[in-house]
Amino acid sequence: MSVFLVLGSVISLQFGAAFANQLFGQIGAPGATALRLGIAALMLAVVVRPKFRQETLVLGMTMAGMNGTFYLALDRIPLGVAVTIEFLGPLGLAAVLSRRPRDFVWVGLALVGVVVLGVREYTGARLDLIGVLLALIAAAFWACYVLAGRKVATAGLGTGGLAGASLIAAALTLPYGLSTAGAALFEPRMLLLGTLVALLASAIPYTLEIRALKTLQPSTFGVVLALEPAAAALAGALLLGQHLGVVSLLGMALVITAGVGAALRKAPAPRETPARPDADLVLPVPQ
Repeated sequence: MSVFLVLGSVISLQFGAAFANQLFGQIGAPGATALRLGIAALMLAVVVRPKFRQETLVLGMTMAGMNGTFYLALDRIPLGVAVTIEFLGPLGLAAVLSRRPRDFVWVGLALVGVVVLGVREYTGARLDLIGVLLALIAAAFWACYVLAGRKVATAGLGTGGLAGASLIAAALTLPYGLSTAGAALFEPRMLLLGTLVALLASAIPYTLEIRALKTLQPSTFGVVLALEPAAAALAGALLLGQHLGVVSLLGMALVITAGVGAALRKAPAPRETPARPDADLVLPVPQ
């Protein structure tokens, strides 16, 4: 059952990103980022009292940077490609923290996959280099988000810290969003679509993952998480008409294989396995 909860989270997250892509033509990527983060922050603030400390400030900054650069990347490259590149962030972090040679092999395989993706886009043209660079920056922010989330969790701030960080992220992205979208940001249709994106990309995946992490082994969780590029490609094809070619699908398959391989690496003995104080906070992709 827990596996299906994580799978539902992955699918919900990527379909949320696909709906966010439809906002770009009306309010731009910065406007979509501000709208999604703002509504999601308000949802969290209603459910739990926000907590503010230095740790929440850092987490909010990483959330703003990750979401902002990822949506800017989506405005230039296909969803499946953007998520595949961004996946390098947590995969590389896992390798660095484990320091096991075999994990660096998985990262190398993922890099090969990203290089293959760069050969051509779904249209047969080369990928937009600025879009690729933005996705790589988002990958770095994703890795920083995981580290910052652990700090918030171990400081005992819990979901209140996440709510506080979400409000900070919304406050950081709102000025740029307003400067580019203006009053269009508050049109009823934009607010309705923004609410849908906030639900699919934040509220629903977070809820499903929190429930799943209570019983799911980290290795199994990682394997399902590695399917995110495939879910993104499916959402892009169904909702955005972004049909990837054989070469792009091959590159994506290499990255997914690397993610699964890293997740299935030999776990330490049970007595050496630390508790997960951040299990209710460090969530895969608040994109």
